[in-house]
Amino acid sequence: MWKALKNALKIPELRDRIVFTLLMLIVFRLGIYIPVPGINLKAWGAAFTQLGSGAASGLLSFYDVFTGGAFRRFSIFSMSVTPYINAAIILQLLSSVIPSLKEMLKEGEEGRKKFQRYTRNLTVILGALQSFVVSFSLGRGFQNVLTVPLWTFTFVSTVSLLSGTMFLLWIGDRITEKGIGNGISVLIFAGIVARYPSYFRRAVLGGLNIFEWLFLIGVMILMVVGIIYVQQAERRITIQYASRMVGRRIYGGTSTHIPIKVNHSGVIPIIFAWAIVSIPVGIAQFTNSDTAKSLFGMSSPLIITIYAILIFFFTYFYSVVVFDPKDIASNIKSYGGYIPGIRPGKPTEQYITRVLNRITFVGALFLVTISLIPYVIQGVTGVNIWLGGTSALIAVGVALDVAQQMEAHLIMRNYEGFVKKGKLPGRR
Repeated sequence: MWKALKNALKIPELRDRIVFTLLMLIVFRLGIYIPVPGINLKAWGAAFTQLGSGAASGLLSFYDVFTGGAFRRFSIFSMSVTPYINAAIILQLLSSVIPSLKEMLKEGEEGRKKFQRYTRNLTVILGALQSFVVSFSLGRGFQNVLTVPLWTFTFVSTVSLLSGTMFLLWIGDRITEKGIGNGISVLIFAGIVARYPSYFRRAVLGGLNIFEWLFLIGVMILMVVGIIYVQQAERRITIQYASRMVGRRIYGGTSTHIPIKVNHSGVIPIIFAWAIVSIPVGIAQFTNSDTAKSLFGMSSPLIITIYAILIFFFTYFYSVVVFDPKDIASNIKSYGGYIPGIRPGKPTEQYITRVLNRITFVGALFLVTISLIPYVIQGVTGVNIWLGGTSALIAVGVALDVAQQMEAHLIMRNYEGFVKKGKLPGRR
């Protein structure tokens, strides 16, 4: 791997992309320390600490992870790119029920650009609404942290947070264009990884004994290895195209495959399930009732069961939205292809549906396991797994994507990639 990194720095284009990405990430991390005008940072820090130990602790911690600690400092990047992610998910779900959006995605590059423009417009709307709600709620609930009148702070904060979000989208576009990896994903990755030193410091100050440290390290290694294995896993459905003559030329006679990833829904089911589960958890904590906390606490068997069921539901729901076996079977038939041993048309659709359901079950089981491991272990052993399953899934997924892009540049320049796959043709 170190040899591959050394070779990467020898390629001028790849070296420039790496340096540009690092510079953009530095700008992102510096912006986290620029506070929104009109707020007393010391008073807000005390208020956030109080909230973190109270009713909304789980929700605030979950959100603060995605912002890279910006919300804790209430910086101009406190919203991070969450409005864009919400807008993208909403439009992607709507594309399954609105024919015009579905057709737009099939129009090639121009259709994707138009769909992206719609996503940006919806991002501005959601970002403005979310920024206003956060600013007004903070100012109304914690007036002691404000240094200006409520409505002045609300206006300035809304504009600042929305501007910060759009600036991060611009940085993400530049990273995608001139850097390495998908820009938005890289920013989320940087925010998550930036929190790991504080988690490690918290674990050190927690006074764990040697056995608890070994157990903690072992669970984290197994978690990362499992994520890498499942993220790379896919089921390939072989497609055979019959030979056909057009004029004097013969077309077809080739074999290809349809790759179906085991976890093709990413972390979207976990995010949706957490948004629903956090409601009863927050209500239980607000009531200050020991019975309610034991029944609806995040480590209670009831909430864990509901959380797992919701992840399963949203995993299957997302697979139905983004993967249409009927369209795939129709396209295969129209191009003269078939699955060996399966007749074209309805039998092909049924076969793809059956395979997709089995793969989705494995993916859903993986998401349930990776998201519940920290809660189950903490509830049974009392050891806090600070490497959360959701954040680890995002971080490892983005790291794999960046490594694959760098490997593609290395192989294109006739260098060995990060994973040795034998000698390339023509090399000695």
